Parts: sequence; C-alpha cells; structure tokens
Amino acid sequence: MNQRRRKKLSRHLFAATVTGDAARVKWVLRAGADPERRDSEGTTPLYAASVNGEAEIARLLLTAGASPDTESSGLGSEGTPLCAAACWGHVETVRELLAHGADPSLREDRGTGWSPLDWANNGPHPETAELLAAARATPSGGTT
Repeated sequence: MNQRRRKKLSRHLFAATVTGDAARVKWVLRAGADPERRDSEGTTPLYAASVNGEAEIARLLLTAGASPDTESSGLGSEGTPLCAAACWGHVETVRELLAHGADPSLREDRGTGWSPLDWANNGPHPETAELLAAARATPSGGTT
C-alpha cells in the first residue's frame, strides 16, 4: 500500500474514532488502516478512543493490533490510553484495555508522570480506581 493511501486511511480512522463510529472504524481497519499510526500531532487512535470512553472502538483497535501501552504525544493528548480512560472514569474502556494487556501501573510521561490509579483517584472515579486496584495497579507515590 502506498504512502498516500495509508495517510488517507489514517485520516478516516481518526475521524471515525473521534465521532464514535464503530462501524466505520471496523470498515477502515479492514481496508488496511494501521491502528498504531499517529496523527500529525502524535496522537494514537487508541488514545483518542480511550479519552472519549469509546470501549467498542478501543476493542476494535486492540484486536487489530494497537498496543495498549503506546503513549501519545499530541498537544493536549499526551499520555497512555489507560491513563486517559482512568482520568475520565471510563470503566468499560479501562476494562477493555486491561483485558488486552495494558499495564495497570504504567506511568505516563515516559514513566515520570501519574499512573492510571493516580488519575482515577484524582477524578475521583472510585469504580475505576477499584477496577485498577483489582488489576494490581499501583499509584506513582505521593502525586495524588
């Protein structure tokens, strides 16, 4: 597949992810979109799905090969998918990420920032924090 087609599919994937269009996400992934390809800002589709609480789209992306722990670097979109979902209390998205191997204690900012549990506690999102604690998540220590 040529570069132009990859970019076009990536744009379609991001648009479908941001608008919560799971059917379109599925179609674009079948057409060959790379679930790991970042947008021009450095944001991954999985991060976008996670911050918006799109559990079904997160599942589709993870099943298509998106890494659950890839950190985004986009302006206002930096961090891990699990931290993004935990920050907003998106319990079902947190469940999907954990079920697909997301590290419940992985701190964002290349290991120097908050953990998913820190974000859930800071929310406060007690149901999300309980889910993360059950997955053996640890806080980063003193930042919440």
